[in-house]
Amino acid sequence: MHFQANWSFPTEVRFGAGRIVELPEVVRSAGMKNPLFVTDKALSQLPISTRAMDILKSAGLKTALFCEIRPNPILQNVEDGVSAFKAGAHDGVVAFGGGSALDVGKTIAFMAGQKGNLWDYDFLEGLWDKADASAIAPIVTVPTTAGTGSEIGRGAMITDLQSHTKRVVFHPLMRAKTVVADPELSVGLPRTLTVGTAMDALAHCIESLSTTYYHPMCDAIAVEGIRLIFENLPKVYSNPDDIEGRGHLMSAAAMGAVAFQKGMGAVHALSHPVGSLFDTHHGMTNGVFLPYVLQANRSAVEDKFARVAAYIGLDRSFDAFLKALLELRKTTGVPHTLSELKVTVDKRDEIAEMAVIDSCGPENPVPFTKELALNIFDNAMTGTVRDA
Repeated sequence: MHFQANWSFPTEVRFGAGRIVELPEVVRSAGMKNPLFVTDKALSQLPISTRAMDILKSAGLKTALFCEIRPNPILQNVEDGVSAFKAGAHDGVVAFGGGSALDVGKTIAFMAGQKGNLWDYDFLEGLWDKADASAIAPIVTVPTTAGTGSEIGRGAMITDLQSHTKRVVFHPLMRAKTVVADPELSVGLPRTLTVGTAMDALAHCIESLSTTYYHPMCDAIAVEGIRLIFENLPKVYSNPDDIEGRGHLMSAAAMGAVAFQKGMGAVHALSHPVGSLFDTHHGMTNGVFLPYVLQANRSAVEDKFARVAAYIGLDRSFDAFLKALLELRKTTGVPHTLSELKVTVDKRDEIAEMAVIDSCGPENPVPFTKELALNIFDNAMTGTVRDA
């Protein structure tokens, strides 16, 4: 452990049922009069999107819709959005939806005033500080799922089709001016997406807690996020109209995003190439990998997750936590194996090679080698939860 660290918790969040009505006030306070409303195509056709845009228009704000976004967004989605932003002379972005829409919306606001290509600002290349900070448009985010936590993040994940990799674009000013987190917006979410997005949030909490970087505030946030998901996901799965439960899940998603500034690990390092190659849902893929990675990391995290087990009301042991995780997945319909996500073994080596160079790999609490990646992948294919 290096006993030095940098900590930051700067985002303003307006949380609570019904707070979508405050969107015009939030948009104006961010300096916008004509925001581009960015969401995905499926969500754009639902009443919650129409209502949000009507709220803006009724308050005298101009807005236009951009919704050409893939579930795993690509560079073309961002470029098309930037073109729409410029064509409409927009002065900011309202990013509305799940992780894909939030990531694309933030990236549109970032790229609208830049001269370079998006990949010029790849986080791994360390080039974000080359961007013109004064040209980044203001952003307001409105999450409609409880998963990625992208609403409070300062980066975005965009797929590079040439390399079949997910790349992180980052800048401190990609952070939203304000988040409007209204759990009522997530009530109509299909059960599968509710579970998949919650698994993403759970992976963020578990992985950030696992990594060895010193950040006790993130650790505390991650532990409470885990508790909220374990207690509330089964409730919402059984009763999709449970506003309080959905609110707790939405809080946990934001907590996971705060916590993972500490780091992530092998779950995400493996999920990224699987998602790129097989177009699987990111959160559900994380949910599949979680127990296999947790077991692979056991030697480094056993004591931590024994404490988590006690905190969430279980026996104080790693095995109790792992058993509860497997039961949570089973109860909420998370696939036990990658093959249930239509992942095939023919890409096994390619996935392992991509995983070990993923930005999350070095943050894993045990050395993340190709051999370990292959072991975890094989166990996740066969459903064997054992030491990798």
